[in-house]
Amino acid sequence: MRFSRNATGTVFVGGALSLTLVALAYPAMLGLDKVSTAQDRVIAQTQWGPLTEQDRDFVVKVRAAGLWEYPLGFSGVKNGTTEEVKEAGRHLIDGHAALDAACRKIAPMLNITLPNVASPQQVAFVNQINSSTGREFDSNFANILRITHGSIFNTIAKIRSTTKNSLVRSLADMANNTVLDHITVMEKTGFVNFDQALFQQTTPPKLPDSDLTPPAPQPGEPMVVLSPPANPTSTPIAIPGEQPNGNPAANPSPSPTTG
Repeated sequence: MRFSRNATGTVFVGGALSLTLVALAYPAMLGLDKVSTAQDRVIAQTQWGPLTEQDRDFVVKVRAAGLWEYPLGFSGVKNGTTEEVKEAGRHLIDGHAALDAACRKIAPMLNITLPNVASPQQVAFVNQINSSTGREFDSNFANILRITHGSIFNTIAKIRSTTKNSLVRSLADMANNTVLDHITVMEKTGFVNFDQALFQQTTPPKLPDSDLTPPAPQPGEPMVVLSPPANPTSTPIAIPGEQPNGNPAANPSPSPTTG
């Protein structure tokens, strides 16, 4: 992976990955299966509405998704054997750069700490895809990403329909559009095995939380930023009360208080 750092210490990520072979990995909802059973305990009262544990988990997991899918976008562009796979890679880069910017924008507003690396399970997905070549790469790329995007799709809908926090709703709107786009471009590659994908999507193995949870950043660690492509097409997140130029509205309410 290629890293660059700006004057503020922020780390920007780009380029392709070259990683080692791992055993076959089955997506397990990326840790977001917790949403169906997570407590809806309010952890903070904010000017955008109450923030629950599952709201916070959603923001963290959207960020973590980009930390492994964004670099795989570069792998798809570089290693895909068809134009459809390369185009799917470009969509991953564009979509997750925009979602990453949204997460980094709202996280401090909601007092949420974001990870800088993906979960162990997600790293295993990257390893498996990048250890393959040719048509095997195309198949692993399309199927694993179709399964993981399909598994998160229903979770996004649940968050969108239940959260009382307007910032989380805005992120869910954006994530819904992005994930649907990524599902679509993976299917257009022609490599998706739907029987296998739907089976693994709906019957994931039970993995320990440590495999599904991205580690917290170290104190003082610079924030990793997924830089957008030269000509991004994704629409930036709409922040309630924000002016069109991106500046906050006049007389903003106080910052959230943690409960």
